[in-house]
Order: sequence, then C-alpha cells, then structure tokens
Amino acid sequence: MRVAEEPDPSLVGVVRMPEPAASPIRSIGKRVLWALIALVAAVFLVYLGRDGYRDVNEDGLSLLDCFYYATVSLSTTGYGDITPVTSSARLINVLVITPLRVLFLIVLVGTTLEVLTERSRQAFRIQKWRSRVRDHVVVVGFGTKGRSAVKTLLGDEAVEPNRIVVVDTDQQALDAAAAMGLVTVHGSATRSDVLRVAAVQRAKAVIVAADRDDSAVLATLTARELAPKTHIVVSVREAENVHLLKQSGANQVVVSSETAGRLLGMATSTPVVVDMFEDLLTPESGLAIAERPAEKSEEGGSPRHLPDIVLGVVRDGELYRVDSPAVDAIEPGDRLLYVKKVTPADQVE
Repeated sequence: MRVAEEPDPSLVGVVRMPEPAASPIRSIGKRVLWALIALVAAVFLVYLGRDGYRDVNEDGLSLLDCFYYATVSLSTTGYGDITPVTSSARLINVLVITPLRVLFLIVLVGTTLEVLTERSRQAFRIQKWRSRVRDHVVVVGFGTKGRSAVKTLLGDEAVEPNRIVVVDTDQQALDAAAAMGLVTVHGSATRSDVLRVAAVQRAKAVIVAADRDDSAVLATLTARELAPKTHIVVSVREAENVHLLKQSGANQVVVSSETAGRLLGMATSTPVVVDMFEDLLTPESGLAIAERPAEKSEEGGSPRHLPDIVLGVVRDGELYRVDSPAVDAIEPGDRLLYVKKVTPADQVE
C-alpha cells in the first residue's frame, strides 16, 4: 500500500505536527495534581459510605482510615499479611509510602500511557490537518538552501510556520524543521505518494531545494504532475540543467552556483555592491525588496516618479522593468516591486 493511501494513524512517524514546548517539571506536576485529585475523590466517597466498610479493629472507619483505604486501593497494593494498624503507622503510609507509590506509577504507567495517548493525539491532529490544509508552502529539502528559504518566508511574515511543510529523508533535518514549528513529512519527494501526504496538490507554492540536480528534476516532475497550477520554484547547481527544470514544469529556476560566483567576483572589485545585495536579501533588517498593489491615487502616473524606489511593475502576471515603455503609466491592477525600508538607517549595524 502506498503511503498516501494508508490510514492516518499509520502516518504517525511519517508526518510530524509541530508541538508547543512544555516544561518536564510542569508536565510531572500536572500528573501529580491529577493523582492527588483522584485520591481526594476516593477518600470523599469512602468517607461518605464508611458505614459499609469493616475495619479489622471493628471500631468503624475514621477519616484517617478512609485515607488509608483509598491509598492502598489506588496504588493497587491490596492487603497482605502485614498491615499497619496503628494511627502512626497509617499516617506514615499516607504521607510517605503513598507519594512514593504515586511517583512510581507516574514513571512506570504514566510514561506508557503518554506514549499511547501521544500516538492517538498525533493521529487525530494529522487527520484534522490533512482535511483542512490549503494554500500552504511545501519545501523539498531542508539543507542550507531550504532553511534559508524558510527563514525568508518567516521573516517576511508571508507564511505562518504551521503552513510550511518540509519533505526530507534526513531525520536530523526534519527535527530541526520541527523545532521551528514546521510540519514535516519523512520521505523522498521524488515519490508521488509522499508528496500527496504533504498535500502538494493543494499547495500554494513548492520550493525544491534538493542537494542534487537530478533529484530536483524528478521532484519537480512529480510535483507538477500532482499540482498542475501550483507555483514551483527550483534551485539547481548547474546552469546547463535550467532547461530541464523548465521542461519539467518549474516556474522559476535559481542557479545557486552562478549566483554565488557572480557575488564572489563582484566582491573583489566592488565589495559595497555585494553588501547592498545582502542588505536587500535580508528581509528582517535594512532594506528589502517587496511587492505591493498600486494605490488608486498612483494610477495614471509614472512608477519612476513615486516616493518609493520602484524596480519593476507586474501586469497580468508579467514583470516589466521600471524603464520599460509598456509601464510608463500605472494601470489598475498593477503590482509594484519596490525597495522597502525595514529598519531606519541609523539602526542598521
């Protein structure tokens, strides 16, 4: 059976939902509190019905006797050949022995129940997520490129962490993604059933950041087959593979090796230009390249005369440079690519 066709409980371990961080001390404290509540409830019930119980001393049950009976009952200790009969012995049993028994049960039984409960809870959350997820971003590969892409998405506040799905075969990479609050899917993105689990057919965008170009081609082909209308962006090492990615269905292809090489070459002669590029590509500080719809008051005017530094105009899905004659005047529905000021100049180190 394919992964995508398996029931949701079987996907526990394949799909991992982000978990809020919880303190171990707080978690244990909650367990102890529930154990004490159960103990008090048992004592209350026994005390209310104390006339129905018989003590070996046949002198009736006091409140202390009820505590004793409740503690040995909840701890599943039972009655042996040695039983405390004096008040002091029973007080010690309640105050000292019982907490030790509760702690023992927390460690032994509580851990087992937590594993079973966690698996059921994860299965329920996976089922709920798969039925509702729409317009999310699937990131194939969580290496250096994939992490940078995710940080950019989170830095621009364009996507919430729980709406980013990381697909990878490296468990350490998936653990790092889960620590950032991302949804993770364990498997190869070259398999259609794995991408179906990531709901790629309903994704807004797919970022392919595989370590190898051949893997990027296969992942792009698979994603395009499942999601004909989804925007797919791919990173490759070699420029000669760009046409393969375009033919495979990629909307945009970024050549990482050539881009890095150009920046390295520019850094030897014009290092300040490289600094400016880094500033523009860092969304959380300094300047950043952003996109916004043209305002009503800007229609009919030239994009070169706006207070913002406009780099290009997107019209009917096509990008025009700001010096193109086709965009001498802004039209309704145009979107502007401009340089946005993220932090004031005096706050940039």
